[in-house]
Amino acid sequence: MAAPMKDLPYALLFSIVMPSFVILLLAEWITWRRKRNRDDKRGFLGRDTTNSLLISLLSQFTGPLERAVLPFSFVVVASALTPWHMPADAWWTWVVGMVVTDFCYYWAHRADHRIRFLWAAHSVHHSSEYFNLSTAVRTPAMMPQAIFLRNAAFIPAGLAGVPAYVILFCQTLGLIYQWPLHTERVGKLPRPIEFVFNTPSHHRVHHGSNNPYLDKNYGAILIIWDRMFGSYAPELDVPTYGLTKNIGTYNPLKTNFHELWVMLKDVRNAPTWHGRWITLFGPPGASVGAVKPPVRVEEPVA
Repeated sequence: MAAPMKDLPYALLFSIVMPSFVILLLAEWITWRRKRNRDDKRGFLGRDTTNSLLISLLSQFTGPLERAVLPFSFVVVASALTPWHMPADAWWTWVVGMVVTDFCYYWAHRADHRIRFLWAAHSVHHSSEYFNLSTAVRTPAMMPQAIFLRNAAFIPAGLAGVPAYVILFCQTLGLIYQWPLHTERVGKLPRPIEFVFNTPSHHRVHHGSNNPYLDKNYGAILIIWDRMFGSYAPELDVPTYGLTKNIGTYNPLKTNFHELWVMLKDVRNAPTWHGRWITLFGPPGASVGAVKPPVRVEEPVA
């Protein structure tokens, strides 16, 4: 059982997920085109969708290189060192692994938004001012340093005794689950589902760059972590998608490296080592010279 399960994420990706992506993206575009009096700032824009797909292709080509540059895995080391080991052939190991990995993902995703070093990579995914299935595959390329650091959030899963490949499978499943959430074509689901699980409504909020939506709804599969740790916001109105300060380009290379380049310039211009530290590991928008960096989140709208 163990060996086939190791290969299952990749089999799912190429034999099920990719064909489904093409079919559903086309269906989403057709239904949007048929909608009367559509607002051109919602749905699709050809240049924006092309930009998302090109960034996705770039990340797919550079992925193996990134793994070669930083082959070390916090998860593998933690799973090897822990004195507890869950049996991989037990069904409950996979259930526990899914819940624990989802919990770790919540904190990794929250760190993506609150640590600028990580935000320099994750901001690529949020850079589109449109919200559709192509937005889901807008993932950063050539950012191994950020991916390496954020994966430390999954150490607790390894130390808990979950096998490393179970954690990796659950990470892949969580990403696959989130892909169809990137759509405006699905409204709110029944209340019990909305209460427990991440849904398109919750994820539209997550991609909002306006308050009260900014930096909310970090969960992958379960939304209960956001309810528990104070980062939940319901969808009350149409979110404003994109960044708090949009970069205004459809060039995939500029889109991918914009925030990283700005961050590095801010590090160079910081007057002190403390300022450089704040620039790298403070929240996005922190003042490089401030003793206590201001957060970029404004006061929530009442």
